[in-house]
Amino acid sequence: MTRIVVLISGHGSNLQALIDAQQRDELGGGHIVAVFSNRAEAYGLKRAQQANIPTEHLSHHDFAEREAFDTALMKRIDNYQPDLIVLAGFMRILTPAFVQHYAGKMVNIHPSLLPKYPGMRTHARAIEAGDQEHGASVHYVTEGVDEGPVILQGRVPILADDTPDTLQQRVHALEHQLYPRAVRMICEQHIA
Repeated sequence: MTRIVVLISGHGSNLQALIDAQQRDELGGGHIVAVFSNRAEAYGLKRAQQANIPTEHLSHHDFAEREAFDTALMKRIDNYQPDLIVLAGFMRILTPAFVQHYAGKMVNIHPSLLPKYPGMRTHARAIEAGDQEHGASVHYVTEGVDEGPVILQGRVPILADDTPDTLQQRVHALEHQLYPRAVRMICEQHIA
């Protein structure tokens, strides 16, 4: 069994896709052992609780420095002895020490076809550039934001009447298919 800890900050729709895949036994032996959030009001915590997955909240506002928050978070995560850390809408830039601690076993999903459009506003940037397609990438987390090796990508066409919001909706739906597939690939050790 691959022990998975998921980090979220908000609604948790990608988390829900992972929970649904787990309930269908489609995570390749992966099992979500805990969900952490830096926001107590994150709806994703309720999603995890409804699936009987342990949840923990640790507010970054309780720490004067980012390093102190990340150190405390690592200690609490390590109590679950994770094999894989899945960032699912965790809206914090992680410190190098955190990234190094989980090197090679932490993944993120990003709403672009990396290496195109790291960072924010990916949908608007793709439309503004006149791209014909857009998508999402699951990648290993490294110290550079959205720079880690790509595990899996999915694509959607950019339609003539697309706005950043309509494109975001289609990419988000794609993410819900892509993330469970990528996690399954990792758990089945089809990639390293």
